[in-house]
Amino acid sequence: MKRPGPLLTLLAGLLLGLFMLTLNVTTGTRTASSSYQERSPSPSAPSRTAATATATASPSSPSPSLSLPPSPAPSKISDASYAGRTDDDSSSVAVSVRDGRAIAYFCDGHSKESWLKGRVNPDGSMRLTGGHGAVLNGTVEDDRRVRGAVDLDGGHYSFTARRAVKGTGLYRATATVRGAKVDGGWIVLADGRQVGIVDRDGTPSAAPRIDPETGAVTVDGQQLTASPVVP
Repeated sequence: MKRPGPLLTLLAGLLLGLFMLTLNVTTGTRTASSSYQERSPSPSAPSRTAATATATASPSSPSPSLSLPPSPAPSKISDASYAGRTDDDSSSVAVSVRDGRAIAYFCDGHSKESWLKGRVNPDGSMRLTGGHGAVLNGTVEDDRRVRGAVDLDGGHYSFTARRAVKGTGLYRATATVRGAKVDGGWIVLADGRQVGIVDRDGTPSAAPRIDPETGAVTVDGQQLTASPVVP
């Protein structure tokens, strides 16, 4: 009876070789898979990198503010009075300005007169209106004078009225004297001349002189006080 030694040895060697081959294949697959996972970045990595690069390349900066230049402040027209003569020297004109309003008086010293009023624009221009369609268009120039014209009863009277000082300018007195309603207006000029009209119940006549310091005046035997006119 023969011993099975060589055959068993050969079989054992085949089995060992088959086991080693299987082990190598399995180990190689696991190693390759692990290597691939180690080399491949996670899917979210590129997004974070791109976002970081974008933030670094383009930092947030505040948008420049669009500011409009400030509007020029309207000019301030000083409160003052002005008095002067028409260019044809036939009449006098006085203008009193306060708080953006004006009142004016046109008077020839005999029978023609008109009280006018209205607003003064920031540039000094004004359009004043009075009874019977009277209109004064003028402009305050450098707070030193008013130039303009009065349209009254079909006449056009250009004038220059210069800034008044104490004791000059526009005055007015109203009262009832001997049963008659009296309304008097006076323009006192820088050279001392006075031009005025007293209206008695609708009848005009030349006005008596007033005291420019006190405004005292006597009308038909009654003493009145004429006051500086302000709008």
